[in-house]
Amino acid sequence: MAPSQAGHVPTLDNLIKSFNDRPLEATIDSLIFLLKRRQIKGDDCAKATAHILRQVVAKSKWTNVNQLLEKVRSDGTRLAQAAPLEPVIGNVVRRVLGLIRDEAAEDRNADDLASETASDIQDIQSLAPGAPPPQPLQRTTTAQMRPTLASLPSNLLVSNSMFNLLSVAEPTGSPITGASTPMSSALHASVHALRSEVMDGIEEILDEISQADDQIAGFADIQIHPGDYVLAYQPTKTVERFLIKAASKRRFTLLLAGLQTPDPSAEPPYAALRKRLAAAGVQTINLASNGLMAYIPRVNKVIFGAKAVYQNGGLLVDSGCCVAAQAAHEYLKPVIALCPVYKFTPEDPSNEVVRGELGDPSSYVSYANGPAVDLLDIENTVTDYIPPELVDVYLTNLGPQTRHHLASILADHYKTEDIAFSLQLDES
Repeated sequence: MAPSQAGHVPTLDNLIKSFNDRPLEATIDSLIFLLKRRQIKGDDCAKATAHILRQVVAKSKWTNVNQLLEKVRSDGTRLAQAAPLEPVIGNVVRRVLGLIRDEAAEDRNADDLASETASDIQDIQSLAPGAPPPQPLQRTTTAQMRPTLASLPSNLLVSNSMFNLLSVAEPTGSPITGASTPMSSALHASVHALRSEVMDGIEEILDEISQADDQIAGFADIQIHPGDYVLAYQPTKTVERFLIKAASKRRFTLLLAGLQTPDPSAEPPYAALRKRLAAAGVQTINLASNGLMAYIPRVNKVIFGAKAVYQNGGLLVDSGCCVAAQAAHEYLKPVIALCPVYKFTPEDPSNEVVRGELGDPSSYVSYANGPAVDLLDIENTVTDYIPPELVDVYLTNLGPQTRHHLASILADHYKTEDIAFSLQLDES
């Protein structure tokens, strides 16, 4: 893969395959380059971020939990800064940070439990019949104790749990022979165990991302009823899969709305989706954006996909979806947002998000007409922000949710330490 080539847009699969064959820093720089050029967008950002962080855990040199957390946080911040309008990058970084904390805490608790069990067994054995009576305590002066403590290696004064093993510096070996000490062997084993557990956890996150659309589509026959008139505004891949799954069990009418293609000679939008729905017996009607309000009274529900779900329940969506949501709200029609859990972000929307992302307006106005362009100020809005009061149902891979349940979902998937963490570095 050669991302520096002009006009080269690599597929996600080819990009992921290149991760294993290249140095870690070169791989991170390559992904940052693609993110800045917007050659990787949307759901692919989440998958690419998870794969990169898996490489960070596997290839980075670290000897304790804090070093691993700092490495993941640092590289994750670089990725988030390369695409600040892709909140899923920060979500995946926070999920991995929480995963590392969970794995370290589980190992620590397991070792503490083993130590307590061994201590209880020793106490029981000391009370067994035939056991020698406990020796009386010997009075020892401080002067007698001091040489004994000084003669002990400092490593033996640390609790022998994985969490503590990963919190001490790695010994370089015996000062006489240079051979690896038992403490060094235990440290290497503990690091290797934690590395494997975290990598397995990241694989589970990748599986969740890959299966989310199918899991959401599994609720299609519950949300769409026979005879419904469903409005889908600029359907995403998640929405398309949802509608195709519904068409396999329900007969309904789909109203497709969205921006019209500027080039009249281009293929009509969503031609493949309309063909698959027609084969399943679902009638589709194409709507222009300016004719949306005329059909809203006939619509039973409005469905669209979300790019992100913020802490307050607001949505980041494609441009124009907010108009459809407002129209549905005026006519008391339910608005259903399809949003996998990995798109839930523990942040409040910024002013930039509320204003919307601006894209290239050249496809809507010709710069060849200089006088007209000089007199016009044209903005091509790429994204919209939908306030939470316009959304009725958040349909996730865990099932339908309301705004009141969002806090519990965020608490289940993010650690408090990482929720407060900002993925934007200081300007200094």
